[in-house]
Amino acid sequence: MIERIPCKTEGCGATILPTTAAKTGGFCMPCHQEQERQKRQAYIEQHRRTVDLYEDLTGRVDILKIMHEPRRYDPLIQYVPYPLSKEQVYVSITAEEAGQMLRYAVELLDAGNEDGAEQILLSLVCYRNDDISGVLPKLIERDMYHSSILFKDVPPEIRNRLLQQVKWDDDNRNHLLLILSWIGDAEVVRQFEEWRLNPPKWAEQLFVNPDMYALEGGWELASNGERRELISNLCYAIRATDEQQDCTGETPDAHFLKTSNSNCPWCERKLTVFIDADTTHPSLAYLGLSIERLQVASCEQCGCFNTIYMELDHQGVPIWSQYNEKPDYLPGLDDEDSSAAAASAKLSLASEPQSPYFAASWALTQLDSQIGGHPSWVQDAEYPLCPCCATRMRFIGQLDWADFDQYGEGIFYMFICTEDRLTATLYQQS
Repeated sequence: MIERIPCKTEGCGATILPTTAAKTGGFCMPCHQEQERQKRQAYIEQHRRTVDLYEDLTGRVDILKIMHEPRRYDPLIQYVPYPLSKEQVYVSITAEEAGQMLRYAVELLDAGNEDGAEQILLSLVCYRNDDISGVLPKLIERDMYHSSILFKDVPPEIRNRLLQQVKWDDDNRNHLLLILSWIGDAEVVRQFEEWRLNPPKWAEQLFVNPDMYALEGGWELASNGERRELISNLCYAIRATDEQQDCTGETPDAHFLKTSNSNCPWCERKLTVFIDADTTHPSLAYLGLSIERLQVASCEQCGCFNTIYMELDHQGVPIWSQYNEKPDYLPGLDDEDSSAAAASAKLSLASEPQSPYFAASWALTQLDSQIGGHPSWVQDAEYPLCPCCATRMRFIGQLDWADFDQYGEGIFYMFICTEDRLTATLYQQS
């Protein structure tokens, strides 16, 4: 029997074979690997250099091009970040500079870099609401239908082509229907109504009826065959701040993530008032609410597992709804701690609107919290039905936990039925 040798590391109780000791200098493999890791880390720290790719750049187009370039990870290089985020730079550029970025995207397309071109096009459309219809024939040539929002401003001749293509293109039909939802003009609405009344044979291959795809574009096909809006095109960002900012003197436009006086009947934790906003704010005025302030409350924990409804009394105070259905599973009180976001986050509402599509593409890297605009659906578009009248509820806004919590994840979406004075929250995460 071969005698094993104690590891030379003080305090390590492992023993090793003589052959291992010969390879590692008398250390067990875990200790040897830790030594090698420390040596490598010391080497990296000693030889790492700082690189500022933006040091000599003044043009915003050149800065954006650098931002879009993929970087191969190198532990010996530490890149200096640009002081503004990519979306901030896009918002700040002129129409002429946006045109230069559009031409650059075409250059990337022609060079075969479809992913790079698509990211630029999405940035122009979402952050700036720019019209990129001139590039769309190139996307169609390459069957680049995945980012459906890019086609929202197509001219009639391309729309008609897509309406015909959806009938025979089995491979791209799902994306084509999503594209049509973003177009959403009178002809698309008419066609969706036709498909609802007379479902085509190919509709059997879908998981939902063709007209249900309209939800992706922020609208639905109403029972009378007309388009019914589910979102407000006025969109205001919600951002973390050092102090809660008063936007209108003594009464702020909106407060966020305040602890309610009421408890969740399911988990007994305090409910959270996600938003307490002045109903005359431009992003909410389209709802025509008769109350002065709109409050949307929910349970941070239980709301991750089921849609939570709250009934608004005559003063707009949210009350736990009788329509809430407790899910089969909820984590116990000791299973996990509350996020405590309501106690720590300080958020304020932007004073100026942003593009209604700013956060519509969840795959981009922007901050997603907002009132109004198009939701950032992590999964499929989901506008809950009012449990009273079965009408689809309208979107109020959303809070992305990652925007204000270092370890936060997932988005809470907020909705309202103005007729029955019910609010709803639902949650999605990757």
